[in-house]
Amino acid sequence: MKMFSLFLHFVSRTTKPMWLWSFLVCLLLSSGRTVSASTYLIGLGSYDITGPAADVNMMGYANTEQTTSGVHFRLRARTFIVAEPQGNHVVFVNLDACMGSQLVTIKVLERLKARYGDLYNEQNVAISGTHTHAGPGGYLQYVVYLVTSLGFVRQSFDVIVDGIEKSIIQAHENLRPGSIFVNKGELVDAGVNRSPSAYLNNPETERKKYNYNVDKEMTLLKFVDDEWGPLGSFNWFATHGTSMSRTNSLISGDNKGAAARFMEDWYEKNSFENDFGGLNPEKPGVVRIPRRVSSIIPDLHENRKELMELASSFQSSPGKPTTKISSIARRVRSALRKADRPQFVSAFCQTNVGDVSPNVLGAFCVDTGLPCDFNHSTCNGKNELCYGRGPGYPDEFESTRIIGERQFRKAVEIFNTASEQLKGKVGFQHAYVDFSNLDVTIPKAGGGYETVKTCPAAMGFAFAAGTTDGPGAFDFMQGDDKGNAFWKLVRNVLKTPNEEQIKCQHPKPILLDTGEMNEPYDWAPSVLPVQILRIGQLVILSVPGEFTTMAGRRLRDAVKTALTSGSNGEFDSNVHIVIAGLTNTYSQYVTTFEEYQVQRYEGASTLYGPHTLDAYIQEFRKLAAALLGGQAVEAGPQPPDLLDKQISLLTPVIVDTTPIGVNFGDVKIDVPSNSPYKRGDTVTVTFWTACPRNDLMTEGTYALVEILQGEDQWIPAYDDDDFCLRFKWSRPAKLSPRSYATIDWRIPDSAVSGVYRIRHFGASKGFFGSVHHFTGSSRAFVVA
Repeated sequence: MKMFSLFLHFVSRTTKPMWLWSFLVCLLLSSGRTVSASTYLIGLGSYDITGPAADVNMMGYANTEQTTSGVHFRLRARTFIVAEPQGNHVVFVNLDACMGSQLVTIKVLERLKARYGDLYNEQNVAISGTHTHAGPGGYLQYVVYLVTSLGFVRQSFDVIVDGIEKSIIQAHENLRPGSIFVNKGELVDAGVNRSPSAYLNNPETERKKYNYNVDKEMTLLKFVDDEWGPLGSFNWFATHGTSMSRTNSLISGDNKGAAARFMEDWYEKNSFENDFGGLNPEKPGVVRIPRRVSSIIPDLHENRKELMELASSFQSSPGKPTTKISSIARRVRSALRKADRPQFVSAFCQTNVGDVSPNVLGAFCVDTGLPCDFNHSTCNGKNELCYGRGPGYPDEFESTRIIGERQFRKAVEIFNTASEQLKGKVGFQHAYVDFSNLDVTIPKAGGGYETVKTCPAAMGFAFAAGTTDGPGAFDFMQGDDKGNAFWKLVRNVLKTPNEEQIKCQHPKPILLDTGEMNEPYDWAPSVLPVQILRIGQLVILSVPGEFTTMAGRRLRDAVKTALTSGSNGEFDSNVHIVIAGLTNTYSQYVTTFEEYQVQRYEGASTLYGPHTLDAYIQEFRKLAAALLGGQAVEAGPQPPDLLDKQISLLTPVIVDTTPIGVNFGDVKIDVPSNSPYKRGDTVTVTFWTACPRNDLMTEGTYALVEILQGEDQWIPAYDDDDFCLRFKWSRPAKLSPRSYATIDWRIPDSAVSGVYRIRHFGASKGFFGSVHHFTGSSRAFVVA
């Protein structure tokens, strides 16, 4: 077995074509050696997908006034690949993005086909979003998801496609022999049901089977390389990416992105000391100076006078702008890594999140401070006054940190105790299904079966009411199953639904008949992907929407029954089934039939009518049967590629300017001179800058904190991928070609004493379209 592992190590590190891999494996098998069915090749990758940090509407809240203006921390695509040495591969990509996109999936698969042939395709590649509501929009292809972003945003789209491709390439090139362990744990304080009145409409007998009205279980995979030990973890847990509010304008991975940062930094830091053993979480709070950086900076400057004198020597010449720019962010995090092994990748994925909010303190009226109305989430009849409160209320950044930290701590706990090894086949099944007119067979109340249909997509009146995570406007209300005459007149200007559609969607009053609107192109999807990925006794159900808690439970139970009853022992009751929500495309919500009757936000956003969940269950049962029998399923109708039809109304960057006598990168407001800071303080510097859309600084940074080593060497310590550093961009007026970069550094408790400075990196656009990079620096200051 040792020889086989060494052989797998060799072939996984080569770039030989797949036929050669297969030939070599067959040659080894013919020599009489045996290969364990539990042996996998595993590879992980990660890449920056941070989109334009200026002027682009954020995806999630549909708030036209919520446009990007800086970076809280960067967004990433994280990928794992698992393969049988001589057989199937599966790829799972987790995006710090609101959701998967059909158009993104199409273009990623085209690139993978050009690079790898048929190895990676729609069958075995899943691309899932964390559901952060703090990322740039404009990367989906259907009209209804592009209205608030003023159409398609090519820059948002390209950086996501590029980042996914590069993360998959990394994972593929890192394929090495290894093992995978699965573990579960209960996390009780990171999510609450935001539509409890709808949940209560489910049968009491069904509700009594569960302790909570949301799923509290986290399922985690631990990836262990045969040579290097643990290489990463992916977990699935249900809570919305809405710790950051609908008024936030800084790009952020929200609570799941924060949890991923905390765990990756925790592992890399501890691995230097523990060499993969006995790891224990320490309080992450905010990301600190990397241990390797701080270890080469002796904390000798405890004498405040010595520090101040050293800082003063740099204040007369804080640093002039230059035209040289380099990738900085990787340097800071690279200081945490061992150079001779792959980076540790940790992803916090989304599952049946439909009715689960991270605002765990509950929903309250902003005018009275009292709890909102239970059935409709209103305050004196107004939905826009009802807001959920996170655990750090009123500080949304603190709420993000807390919910992220709670997920991180639970992940570390079950990561450290994971002992059940995944064994068995790697497999997959996939089909495209037209959900706009699908026959669905369901049990009848009195016995027997009946056939019902799904409907063309439509959104109800309660959709416009929003949720307690982000209320809507006007006089819309959750739980509205009637609608009103005025908004029906407005609706009819766009499209009047016919009687058949009205009857099919009942009791949903239709506000937007999106499934029957196709000018200038399709407003909503009709063809959806359904997919199963299998790794031993783990089964991942890739769904293109947000299932509510009970809807997800029903789907998991149905698939588990199908697998265990028909497997002839291949699957037993220990099969682990997770739902990967918001995967491969996006089609809004999926509720149970009973929840649909209540017409809360989730029911009004269940596009294909009251039998949408039944349709999913039917189609996933078919995939499960095919997975067991090794049979092919009908591919189904291909979804459209609408890239050539996209329209963009976002104004491009015309030119950037500064006042006469001022250069890009010059400091506008500097740190105070001769004023020491302490841990917990905030250091703020403002620079003259240019529009961040000129360069996304992919795998780079707009902001950097450096610490002085010796007398003249500045060492990168924190960048705009750190939780403690915020890059804020603004203009003095809406259409002004001038702009400012304000960088806030909240000094973490773990920062070492020393002399620091803050630097800014940017790119300006000239009158003739040329782009020039620049950098600037604050004066030096002391943290004592």
